[in-house]
Amino acid sequence: MEPTGHYWLNLAHFLKEMQVKYGVVNPLHVKKSKELDDNSPTKNDIKDAKVIAQLVKDGRYAVPSLPQGVYAELREAMKIRDHLTTDLCVVQARVHNWLDRYFPEFMTVFKDWECKSTIQMLSLYLLPHELVDVPEETLLHHLREVAKRGFGLARVKNLKEAASRSVGLKQGGELAKMELMLLLTQYEWFSKLEELETKLDELLAQIPHVQRLLAIKGIGRDTVAGFLLR
Repeated sequence: MEPTGHYWLNLAHFLKEMQVKYGVVNPLHVKKSKELDDNSPTKNDIKDAKVIAQLVKDGRYAVPSLPQGVYAELREAMKIRDHLTTDLCVVQARVHNWLDRYFPEFMTVFKDWECKSTIQMLSLYLLPHELVDVPEETLLHHLREVAKRGFGLARVKNLKEAASRSVGLKQGGELAKMELMLLLTQYEWFSKLEELETKLDELLAQIPHVQRLLAIKGIGRDTVAGFLLR
């Protein structure tokens, strides 16, 4: 079979369970071989089947490794982790984009928007011209819900002063606040990787000799997992 996307996996697992021999051909080889017989790169089911059969006849195929048991669980965990990490990076970039457009002075007061206190302030979903009108005590009380120390009245005053001279956009404000709400909700969801990280550790602990690999200087958990899934 030609492994395009994920569509071949179910068939491969079924054939393995039925103890039927199976193999895959490289899609790049199929593409390059199409022109050998008729000098045309056109594609249809009959032609593709013939090309694939010819490659198999010539021995140009491989038997893929289908992980079983804990190795299958490990592959799924690493795939989920990769997807979540990618999605998290996208959301982080979009929050930066939002701040650049609507409150570019925000990062002069808060150096890291991903800390609890900063997210707490952003969760008010206020644009600079709205933030200016909120009493300092109200903002401080809101901050103190997550940060008991380290953020005093001076920080709140600095934020309001930055908001008063902000050059951020004011048009489309209602939808901008909705956008920020959605972004912070996504960030909270994607950043909760602790449970998955714990599961990865549990899976690796079930595999022999993993601790010996981890003991090698410069070799981390992700590297070991990559070794095991090759």
